[in-house]
Amino acid sequence: MKTMTSTKNGSRGTRLFLTGTFLLVSLLTAYPQWRRPVISPEVQDDCSVIFRLYAPDAGSVKITGNWMPGWGHSVELARNDTGLYTIQTDPLPSEMYTYVFLVDGVRTIDPGNVQIVRDGVRNESMFIVPGGQGDLYQVHDIPHGAVTKIWYDSPTLGMQRRMYIYTPPGYHSGTDSYPVLYLLHGAGGDEDAWTTLGRTNYILDNLIAQGKARPMMVVMTNGVPTSAAAPTDRPVDLEKTGIESGGPGGMVSGKFEESLVKDVIPFVESHFRVKTGPMSRAIAGLSMGGYHTQVITNKYPGMFKYIGVMSMGLYGDNRFGNYSREEHEKQIRALIASKPELYWIGVGKEDFLYESVTNLRKFYDEMGLNYIYRETSGGHTWTNWRIYLSELAPLLFR
Repeated sequence: MKTMTSTKNGSRGTRLFLTGTFLLVSLLTAYPQWRRPVISPEVQDDCSVIFRLYAPDAGSVKITGNWMPGWGHSVELARNDTGLYTIQTDPLPSEMYTYVFLVDGVRTIDPGNVQIVRDGVRNESMFIVPGGQGDLYQVHDIPHGAVTKIWYDSPTLGMQRRMYIYTPPGYHSGTDSYPVLYLLHGAGGDEDAWTTLGRTNYILDNLIAQGKARPMMVVMTNGVPTSAAAPTDRPVDLEKTGIESGGPGGMVSGKFEESLVKDVIPFVESHFRVKTGPMSRAIAGLSMGGYHTQVITNKYPGMFKYIGVMSMGLYGDNRFGNYSREEHEKQIRALIASKPELYWIGVGKEDFLYESVTNLRKFYDEMGLNYIYRETSGGHTWTNWRIYLSELAPLLFR
C-alpha cells in the first residue's frame, strides 16, 4: 500500500510539474520582446554594428551617425511586429563613432547604450570599433593616469575658471616632474571636449604604455574667455549676470591667450610637479584652438618649443579677427629665430578650412619656417583630431 500511495503521489507530482513547466514556457514565449534586454549597439566580428530600439508607438525611427556620408544624413530602421526597430551597418573601420536616433523626427540617445558624450550642447551615444586606431581610445589593462578637474583664479579674466589636467601614470605615487602639453579645443567646445570627444587620457595612457610617447601632463582649458566652465558646471551667479554668454568677439579678443600665459601656466607650474622652460612646454589646438595656438606662439615666440596646429589656417582666410600681413611676417621671423623644435600642421582633405591651411603653408614656405604636414581624409571632425593627437604626442619632448 505504501508503494501504491507513493506511485499515486508521484504521478500527481509529475503532472503538476509538467503543467507548471508548460505554463512557464507559454509565458516566456508570450513574454514581450521589449521586456528582454535590448542590446544596442552590438559590434559584430566583421566590424559591422547592429542597433536596436524598442519604440512600439513610433511611426518612424531613423539613425544618424558620424560614419555616414554628409552632414545630417540618416537611415530608416526596420520594425518587427513587437515594435523593435533594428538596423545593421556595413563593416566599419576601427574608430570611435557617435550617433543618435530620430524617433518621429525627435533626436534621442540610445537608451541601451551607457556610453554618452557631450558635444557642446548636444548629447550623443558613442561606441568604438576595435582592431586598429580605435584601440587607442579604449581602456586596457595597463597603468593609468588621472584627470583632475581643477578651479583656478584668473585675474586676467576676473573670475574663477575650471580646467582639466591629465597627469601620467605614476604621478601621484612618485616624485618625478613632467613636461606639459597645453591642448586647446575648438569653437563650441570647452575644457571637457578633449577628454570626452578627444579621448586624450586614453590615448596618452596607451601611447605611454606602448613606449611611443614620453610621460607628460596635458592641460585642457576653456578657450572662451567669458565662460568659467563647461555648461554642466557653470556657476549660477555668473549665469545670472550674463557673463556666461560667449561669442566670436570674445573668442578673438586676445583675452584667453593673455590668460593662458599670465594665469594658467603660472598656476600649473606652481601647483604641479612640472618641468619648466620652453623645452618642456608644448601647445596645440584644433580649429579655434589652432587659431589661439598661432596667436600665442606668434606673440610669445620661444615660450613653447613644440607647436601643433590642427584644422586652422592663415588668419586672413578664416572667420576670426583682422589680419596684417606685415605684422604676421614680423612675428614669424621672431618665431623662426626662437628655433622651435617642432611645428606640426594637420588638416583633412574635405575640411572647409583646407584652402586656408594651404595658404598658411605657402606663407610659411615663403618665410622659411620648417614644419611637418599631415593630410588626412575627412573634414573638420573629431575623427581627425584624435588621429592628430595620437600622431603628435609621440613627437613631443624628444
